[in-house]
Amino acid sequence: MTDIFKLIAAIKPVNKQKGSEALNHINMLTKPVNSLGAIEKVAVQLSEITASLIPEVSPPCVIVFAADHGVAEEGVSAYPQEVTAQMVMNFLSGGAAINVFTKHVNGLLEIVDVGVKADIPGVHSVKIGYGTKNFAIEPAMTRMDAIRSLETGMESAKAMIEKGAKLLIVGEMGIGNTASSSAVAAAFSGLPAEELTGTGTGIQSKQVAHKAEVINKALHFLKPNANDPIDVLSKVGGFEIGAMAGAMLFAASKKIPILLDGFICTTAALIASKLNNHLRDYLIAGHLSVEPGHLHVLNLLGKKPLLSLDMRLGEGSGAVLAYPLVEAATKMVKEMATFDHAGVSKESIAEKKETIK
Repeated sequence: MTDIFKLIAAIKPVNKQKGSEALNHINMLTKPVNSLGAIEKVAVQLSEITASLIPEVSPPCVIVFAADHGVAEEGVSAYPQEVTAQMVMNFLSGGAAINVFTKHVNGLLEIVDVGVKADIPGVHSVKIGYGTKNFAIEPAMTRMDAIRSLETGMESAKAMIEKGAKLLIVGEMGIGNTASSSAVAAAFSGLPAEELTGTGTGIQSKQVAHKAEVINKALHFLKPNANDPIDVLSKVGGFEIGAMAGAMLFAASKKIPILLDGFICTTAALIASKLNNHLRDYLIAGHLSVEPGHLHVLNLLGKKPLLSLDMRLGEGSGAVLAYPLVEAATKMVKEMATFDHAGVSKESIAEKKETIK
Protein backbone atom coordinates (compact mmCIF):
# COMPACT_ATOMS: atom_id res chain seq x y z
CA MET A 1 0.00 0.00 0.00
CA THR A 2 1.32 3.42 -0.97
CA ASP A 3 1.25 6.20 1.62
CA ILE A 4 -0.30 8.56 -0.92
CA PHE A 5 -0.14 11.71 1.15
CA LYS A 6 3.52 11.20 1.96
CA LEU A 7 4.25 10.62 -1.73
CA ILE A 8 2.24 13.68 -2.80
CA ALA A 9 4.00 15.91 -0.27
CA ALA A 10 7.40 14.64 -1.46
CA ILE A 11 6.95 15.86 -5.07
CA LYS A 12 9.71 18.40 -5.60
CA PRO A 13 9.91 21.46 -7.86
CA VAL A 14 11.50 20.82 -11.25
CA ASN A 15 15.19 21.65 -11.73
CA LYS A 16 15.20 25.16 -13.22
CA GLN A 17 19.02 25.27 -13.20
CA LYS A 18 19.18 22.25 -15.48
CA GLY A 19 16.59 23.89 -17.72
CA SER A 20 18.77 27.00 -17.95
CA GLU A 21 21.74 24.84 -18.96
CA ALA A 22 19.59 23.13 -21.59
CA LEU A 23 18.47 26.48 -22.99
CA ASN A 24 22.09 27.66 -23.28
CA HIS A 25 22.91 24.50 -25.21
CA ILE A 26 19.84 24.84 -27.46
CA ASN A 27 20.80 28.42 -28.27
CA MET A 28 24.16 27.12 -29.55
CA LEU A 29 22.56 24.69 -32.01
CA THR A 30 22.74 25.44 -35.74
CA LYS A 31 19.53 27.45 -36.02
CA PRO A 32 18.33 30.95 -35.16
CA VAL A 33 17.40 31.39 -31.51
CA ASN A 34 13.78 30.33 -30.79
CA SER A 35 13.29 29.23 -34.40
CA LEU A 36 11.91 25.85 -33.34
CA GLY A 37 9.37 27.50 -31.07
CA ALA A 38 7.43 25.13 -28.84
CA ILE A 39 9.84 22.27 -29.52
CA GLU A 40 12.59 24.23 -27.79
CA LYS A 41 10.32 24.93 -24.83
CA VAL A 42 9.48 21.24 -24.55
CA ALA A 43 13.18 20.34 -24.59
CA VAL A 44 13.91 22.81 -21.78
CA GLN A 45 10.96 21.53 -19.75
CA LEU A 46 12.08 17.92 -20.18
CA SER A 47 15.52 18.85 -18.85
CA GLU A 48 13.89 20.57 -15.87
CA ILE A 49 11.70 17.53 -15.15
CA THR A 50 14.37 14.87 -15.52
CA ALA A 51 17.31 16.98 -14.24
CA SER A 52 19.19 15.81 -17.33
CA LEU A 53 20.69 17.85 -20.17
CA ILE A 54 19.85 15.04 -22.59
CA PRO A 55 16.50 13.65 -21.37
CA GLU A 56 15.06 10.32 -22.50
CA VAL A 57 11.35 9.86 -23.20
CA SER A 58 11.44 6.46 -24.91
CA PRO A 59 9.67 4.20 -24.36
CA PRO A 60 6.48 6.03 -23.48
CA CYS A 61 3.82 4.16 -21.56
CA VAL A 62 0.07 4.49 -21.92
CA ILE A 63 -2.23 3.43 -19.09
CA VAL A 64 -5.92 3.39 -19.95
CA PHE A 65 -8.13 3.34 -16.86
CA ALA A 66 -11.72 2.18 -17.37
CA ALA A 67 -14.75 2.75 -15.14
CA ASP A 68 -18.47 3.38 -15.33
CA HIS A 69 -20.38 6.41 -14.05
CA GLY A 70 -23.73 6.35 -12.29
CA VAL A 71 -24.64 9.74 -13.75
CA ALA A 72 -25.04 8.00 -17.12
CA GLU A 73 -28.49 7.05 -15.80
CA GLU A 74 -29.48 10.69 -16.39
CA GLY A 75 -29.17 10.36 -20.17
CA VAL A 76 -26.00 12.45 -20.50
CA SER A 77 -24.32 10.17 -23.07
CA ALA A 78 -25.11 9.01 -26.58
CA TYR A 79 -24.18 5.44 -25.66
CA PRO A 80 -25.38 3.00 -22.98
CA GLN A 81 -23.07 2.00 -20.13
CA GLU A 82 -22.52 -1.44 -21.65
CA VAL A 83 -20.21 0.22 -24.18
CA THR A 84 -17.54 0.73 -21.49
CA ALA A 85 -17.03 -3.02 -21.08
CA GLN A 86 -17.31 -3.61 -24.83
CA MET A 87 -14.58 -1.05 -25.52
CA VAL A 88 -12.32 -2.56 -22.86
CA MET A 89 -12.66 -5.88 -24.68
CA ASN A 90 -11.75 -4.07 -27.91
CA PHE A 91 -8.62 -2.67 -26.20
CA LEU A 92 -7.67 -6.17 -25.08
CA SER A 93 -8.04 -7.53 -28.61
CA GLY A 94 -5.91 -4.71 -30.05
CA GLY A 95 -8.64 -3.11 -32.15
CA ALA A 96 -8.92 0.41 -30.75
CA ALA A 97 -7.25 3.64 -31.83
CA ILE A 98 -5.06 3.64 -28.74
CA ASN A 99 -3.71 0.20 -29.64
CA VAL A 100 -2.81 1.33 -33.15
CA PHE A 101 -1.25 4.63 -32.09
CA THR A 102 0.70 3.18 -29.14
CA LYS A 103 2.13 0.48 -31.40
CA HIS A 104 3.10 3.21 -33.89
CA VAL A 105 5.31 4.94 -31.28
CA ASN A 106 6.67 1.67 -29.83
CA GLY A 107 4.99 2.39 -26.50
CA LEU A 108 3.99 0.21 -23.58
CA LEU A 109 0.24 -0.19 -23.10
CA GLU A 110 -1.71 -1.30 -20.02
CA ILE A 111 -5.51 -1.46 -19.62
CA VAL A 112 -6.76 -1.26 -16.03
CA ASP A 113 -10.34 -1.84 -14.89
CA VAL A 114 -10.88 0.37 -11.86
CA GLY A 115 -14.67 0.36 -11.89
CA VAL A 116 -16.44 -1.12 -14.92
CA LYS A 117 -19.95 -2.40 -14.13
CA ALA A 118 -19.16 -5.81 -15.65
CA ASP A 119 -16.38 -8.31 -14.95
CA ILE A 120 -14.14 -8.58 -18.02
CA PRO A 121 -12.03 -11.70 -18.55
CA GLY A 122 -8.34 -11.06 -19.14
CA VAL A 123 -8.20 -7.42 -18.06
CA HIS A 124 -5.98 -6.19 -15.23
CA SER A 125 -8.70 -5.54 -12.68
CA VAL A 126 -8.24 -3.39 -9.59
CA LYS A 127 -11.93 -2.68 -9.26
CA ILE A 128 -12.85 -0.08 -6.65
CA GLY A 129 -16.55 -0.61 -7.33
CA TYR A 130 -18.98 -1.53 -10.08
CA GLY A 131 -19.28 2.03 -11.31
CA THR A 132 -19.76 5.18 -9.28
CA LYS A 133 -23.08 6.28 -7.82
CA ASN A 134 -25.29 8.72 -9.70
CA PHE A 135 -24.00 12.11 -8.53
CA ALA A 136 -27.30 13.69 -9.56
CA ILE A 137 -28.80 12.19 -6.39
CA GLU A 138 -25.84 11.30 -4.12
CA PRO A 139 -22.03 11.57 -3.97
CA ALA A 140 -20.29 9.59 -6.71
CA MET A 141 -18.16 7.70 -4.19
CA THR A 142 -16.99 7.72 -0.60
CA ARG A 143 -13.95 9.72 0.41
CA MET A 144 -12.14 6.45 1.09
CA ASP A 145 -12.88 5.21 -2.44
CA ALA A 146 -11.59 8.49 -3.87
CA ILE A 147 -8.33 7.92 -1.99
CA ARG A 148 -8.27 4.32 -3.22
CA SER A 149 -8.64 5.52 -6.81
CA LEU A 150 -5.59 7.78 -6.39
CA GLU A 151 -3.64 4.94 -4.82
CA THR A 152 -4.61 2.54 -7.62
CA GLY A 153 -3.32 4.98 -10.22
CA MET A 154 -0.06 5.36 -8.33
CA GLU A 155 0.45 1.60 -8.21
CA SER A 156 -0.23 1.31 -11.96
CA ALA A 157 2.27 4.05 -12.79
CA LYS A 158 4.84 2.48 -10.47
CA ALA A 159 4.54 -0.85 -12.30
CA MET A 160 4.99 0.74 -15.73
CA ILE A 161 7.95 2.86 -14.65
CA GLU A 162 9.57 -0.26 -13.22
CA LYS A 163 9.14 -1.80 -16.70
CA GLY A 164 11.25 1.04 -18.09
CA ALA A 165 8.74 3.73 -19.09
CA LYS A 166 10.34 7.16 -19.47
CA LEU A 167 7.18 9.18 -20.17
CA LEU A 168 3.61 8.74 -18.93
CA ILE A 169 0.38 9.07 -20.91
CA VAL A 170 -2.90 8.29 -19.18
CA GLY A 171 -6.12 7.60 -21.01
CA GLU A 172 -9.62 6.57 -20.02
CA MET A 173 -12.76 4.75 -21.02
CA GLY A 174 -16.04 5.33 -19.24
CA ILE A 175 -19.49 6.24 -20.51
CA GLY A 176 -20.55 9.41 -18.68
CA ASN A 177 -17.05 10.61 -17.85
CA THR A 178 -17.28 13.93 -19.71
CA ALA A 179 -20.18 14.80 -17.40
CA SER A 180 -17.99 14.04 -14.39
CA SER A 181 -15.13 16.05 -15.87
CA SER A 182 -17.37 19.04 -16.53
CA ALA A 183 -18.62 18.86 -12.94
CA VAL A 184 -15.06 18.69 -11.56
CA ALA A 185 -13.96 21.60 -13.77
CA ALA A 186 -16.98 23.66 -12.72
CA ALA A 187 -16.33 22.95 -9.04
CA PHE A 188 -12.73 24.21 -9.28
CA SER A 189 -13.25 27.09 -11.70
CA GLY A 190 -16.57 28.46 -10.48
CA LEU A 191 -17.73 28.64 -14.10
CA PRO A 192 -21.29 27.55 -14.95
CA ALA A 193 -21.60 24.07 -16.39
CA GLU A 194 -22.92 25.51 -19.67
CA GLU A 195 -19.44 26.90 -20.45
CA LEU A 196 -17.72 23.59 -19.74
CA THR A 197 -20.11 20.98 -21.12
CA GLY A 198 -19.83 19.55 -24.62
CA THR A 199 -21.17 16.77 -26.79
CA GLY A 200 -19.00 14.03 -25.27
CA THR A 201 -19.71 10.87 -27.23
CA GLY A 202 -21.86 12.83 -29.70
CA ILE A 203 -25.09 13.96 -28.02
CA GLN A 204 -27.30 16.60 -29.61
CA SER A 205 -27.52 20.23 -28.46
CA LYS A 206 -30.76 19.58 -26.51
CA GLN A 207 -29.01 16.80 -24.58
CA VAL A 208 -26.00 19.06 -23.95
CA ALA A 209 -28.30 21.56 -22.25
CA HIS A 210 -29.82 18.74 -20.17
CA LYS A 211 -26.32 17.49 -19.26
CA ALA A 212 -25.32 20.97 -18.06
CA GLU A 213 -28.52 21.25 -16.03
CA VAL A 214 -27.83 17.90 -14.33
CA ILE A 215 -24.33 19.10 -13.44
CA ASN A 216 -25.47 22.49 -12.12
CA LYS A 217 -28.12 20.90 -9.92
CA ALA A 218 -25.62 18.34 -8.58
CA LEU A 219 -23.09 21.04 -7.71
CA HIS A 220 -25.77 23.05 -5.92
CA PHE A 221 -26.92 19.95 -4.02
CA LEU A 222 -23.56 18.33 -3.17
CA LYS A 223 -21.51 21.53 -2.72
CA PRO A 224 -18.05 20.04 -3.45
CA ASN A 225 -15.32 21.97 -1.66
CA ALA A 226 -12.93 23.48 -4.22
CA ASN A 227 -10.27 23.76 -1.49
CA ASP A 228 -10.41 20.00 -0.93
CA PRO A 229 -9.66 18.14 -4.18
CA ILE A 230 -10.50 14.76 -2.67
CA ASP A 231 -13.93 16.09 -1.73
CA VAL A 232 -14.48 17.24 -5.33
CA LEU A 233 -13.32 13.86 -6.67
CA SER A 234 -15.52 11.92 -4.27
CA LYS A 235 -18.67 13.94 -4.93
CA VAL A 236 -18.66 14.36 -8.72
CA GLY A 237 -15.60 12.49 -10.05
CA GLY A 238 -14.97 9.00 -11.34
CA PHE A 239 -12.79 6.07 -10.37
CA GLU A 240 -10.75 6.39 -13.58
CA ILE A 241 -10.37 10.15 -13.11
CA GLY A 242 -8.91 9.58 -9.65
CA ALA A 243 -6.65 6.82 -10.98
CA MET A 244 -5.32 9.11 -13.72
CA ALA A 245 -4.58 11.79 -11.13
CA GLY A 246 -2.78 9.27 -8.94
CA ALA A 247 -0.69 7.97 -11.85
CA MET A 248 0.42 11.52 -12.68
CA LEU A 249 1.36 12.24 -9.07
CA PHE A 250 3.49 9.10 -8.90
CA ALA A 251 5.20 9.93 -12.21
CA ALA A 252 6.06 13.41 -10.94
CA SER A 253 7.50 11.92 -7.77
CA LYS A 254 9.90 9.92 -9.98
CA LYS A 255 10.74 12.86 -12.30
CA ILE A 256 8.89 11.28 -15.22
CA PRO A 257 7.32 13.68 -17.76
CA ILE A 258 3.54 13.50 -18.24
CA LEU A 259 1.98 14.09 -21.66
CA LEU A 260 -1.66 15.13 -21.34
CA ASP A 261 -4.50 13.90 -23.51
CA GLY A 262 -7.90 15.58 -23.74
CA PHE A 263 -10.54 17.02 -21.43
CA ILE A 264 -10.95 14.13 -19.01
CA CYS A 265 -7.22 13.54 -18.64
CA THR A 266 -6.57 17.26 -18.18
CA THR A 267 -9.31 17.48 -15.56
CA ALA A 268 -7.59 14.63 -13.69
CA ALA A 269 -4.37 16.66 -13.92
CA LEU A 270 -6.20 19.61 -12.36
CA ILE A 271 -7.18 17.44 -9.38
CA ALA A 272 -3.58 16.23 -9.08
CA SER A 273 -2.24 19.78 -9.26
CA LYS A 274 -4.58 20.84 -6.46
CA LEU A 275 -2.97 18.15 -4.30
CA ASN A 276 0.55 19.37 -5.12
CA ASN A 277 1.00 22.51 -7.21
CA HIS A 278 4.51 21.43 -8.35
CA LEU A 279 2.80 18.82 -10.54
CA ARG A 280 1.95 21.48 -13.16
CA ASP A 281 5.60 21.76 -14.18
CA TYR A 282 5.70 18.02 -14.99
CA LEU A 283 2.81 18.35 -17.47
CA ILE A 284 3.06 18.81 -21.24
CA ALA A 285 -0.25 19.48 -23.04
CA GLY A 286 -0.46 17.17 -26.03
CA HIS A 287 -3.46 18.60 -27.85
CA LEU A 288 -6.60 20.69 -27.62
CA SER A 289 -9.83 18.72 -28.03
CA VAL A 290 -13.19 20.05 -29.19
CA GLU A 291 -14.71 19.72 -25.71
CA PRO A 292 -15.33 23.33 -24.57
CA GLY A 293 -14.13 22.63 -21.04
CA HIS A 294 -10.72 21.49 -22.21
CA LEU A 295 -9.37 24.95 -23.03
CA HIS A 296 -10.67 26.30 -19.72
CA VAL A 297 -8.87 23.59 -17.77
CA LEU A 298 -5.67 24.00 -19.78
CA ASN A 299 -5.80 27.70 -18.93
CA LEU A 300 -6.24 26.89 -15.24
CA LEU A 301 -3.11 24.73 -15.50
CA GLY A 302 -1.24 27.38 -17.51
CA LYS A 303 -0.65 25.04 -20.44
CA LYS A 304 -0.56 25.54 -24.22
CA PRO A 305 -1.29 22.46 -26.34
CA LEU A 306 1.15 21.25 -28.99
CA LEU A 307 -1.60 20.20 -31.41
CA SER A 308 -5.21 21.00 -32.26
CA LEU A 309 -6.75 18.21 -34.32
CA ASP A 310 -10.50 18.54 -33.53
CA MET A 311 -10.33 15.28 -31.57
CA ARG A 312 -12.67 14.06 -28.84
CA LEU A 313 -11.97 10.34 -28.61
CA GLY A 314 -10.10 10.07 -25.32
CA GLU A 315 -8.25 6.82 -24.56
CA GLY A 316 -4.98 8.80 -24.53
CA SER A 317 -5.10 8.93 -28.34
CA GLY A 318 -4.33 12.63 -28.83
CA ALA A 319 -1.39 12.51 -26.43
CA VAL A 320 0.13 9.55 -28.26
CA LEU A 321 -0.18 11.42 -31.55
CA ALA A 322 1.68 14.36 -29.95
CA TYR A 323 4.41 12.11 -28.55
CA PRO A 324 6.65 12.22 -31.67
CA LEU A 325 6.97 15.98 -31.19
CA VAL A 326 8.17 15.45 -27.62
CA GLU A 327 10.58 12.76 -28.77
CA ALA A 328 11.82 15.10 -31.53
CA ALA A 329 12.65 17.70 -28.86
CA THR A 330 15.00 15.23 -27.17
CA LYS A 331 16.62 14.30 -30.48
CA MET A 332 17.14 17.96 -31.30
CA VAL A 333 19.19 18.37 -28.12
CA LYS A 334 21.05 15.10 -28.56
CA GLU A 335 21.77 15.04 -32.30
CA MET A 336 21.86 18.59 -33.71
CA ALA A 337 25.29 20.13 -34.16
CA THR A 338 26.34 23.32 -32.43
CA PHE A 339 27.67 26.27 -34.43
CA ASP A 340 31.20 25.58 -33.20
CA HIS A 341 31.07 21.88 -34.01
CA ALA A 342 29.63 22.44 -37.49
CA GLY A 343 31.93 25.35 -38.32
CA VAL A 344 28.97 27.61 -38.98
CA SER A 345 29.21 31.29 -38.07
CA LYS A 346 26.78 32.26 -35.33
CA GLU A 347 27.49 35.96 -35.79
CA SER A 348 24.68 37.80 -37.59
CA ILE A 349 25.23 40.31 -40.41
CA ALA A 350 24.15 43.12 -38.07
CA GLU A 351 26.74 41.99 -35.51
CA LYS A 352 29.45 41.93 -38.18
CA LYS A 353 28.62 45.48 -39.29
CA GLU A 354 28.79 46.62 -35.67
CA THR A 355 32.21 44.97 -35.29
CA ILE A 356 33.50 46.74 -38.44
CA LYS A 357 32.47 50.12 -37.04
